[in-house]
Amino acid sequence: MNIKLKIWRQKNQNTAGRFEEYSMSGIEEHMSFLEVLDLLNEQLFQAGEEPVAFDSDCREGICGQCGVVINGQAHGPIRSTTCQLHMRHLAEDPSFKDGDTITIEPWRSTGFPVLKDLIVDRSALDRIVQAGGYISVNTGAAPDAHAVPVKKEKADAAFEAAACIGCGACVAACPNASAMLFTGAKISHLGLLPQGQPERLPRVVSMLNQHDAEGFGGCTNIGECAAVCPKSVPLEVITRLNRDLGHALWADARAH
Repeated sequence: MNIKLKIWRQKNQNTAGRFEEYSMSGIEEHMSFLEVLDLLNEQLFQAGEEPVAFDSDCREGICGQCGVVINGQAHGPIRSTTCQLHMRHLAEDPSFKDGDTITIEPWRSTGFPVLKDLIVDRSALDRIVQAGGYISVNTGAAPDAHAVPVKKEKADAAFEAAACIGCGACVAACPNASAMLFTGAKISHLGLLPQGQPERLPRVVSMLNQHDAEGFGGCTNIGECAAVCPKSVPLEVITRLNRDLGHALWADARAH
């Protein structure tokens, strides 16, 4: 197939960015989207031009480093990481025609400043996790597997929340640029288990305060975050976060 790539180019955080277009031919449908970018960069390098900077690591849908906005959708038209998007997925779209233009942008959020081209700084998500603090459990010898009983439904929900890979697609898809799905997932997978109970209420307050301090927007229950999450983290984690926050505020009011 023949395509045009309309890609956001930005030298660094302090300079203005712009879209630049590149024509490519002979693209095969079995190529992954990142392989197309690799091919483009080979052509740019050979022409003595600056290659397009983008993040990637495992390219197996595990690490979450490869996120970009493709034709207005976080990670592209299928529910996956960008590295798992193949050109056949685009070709299967009835509206896609040979020679069409594909627009590629970085995540857009105050909390994700652009470092270069398609690369953004997602360390704000790390700081939200760090704000959660520690878990005060015995870290000595490993206990027997059945020593701390956990109900299956809670264990399943904790694993579901822990599947979050911190890619940031939820922020990119949200009209408010909110990171509440990410924050809810990180709060849930600890708050559902016995080991996470001692710091459960202070943890949610600290992490939400950090979320707001990083410049992420508030949640208005639109649901775009869960719709694009490549690991299918459910909206229930935000409900659980709000419930824990309510308990924390009530406990604080009683204490004062």
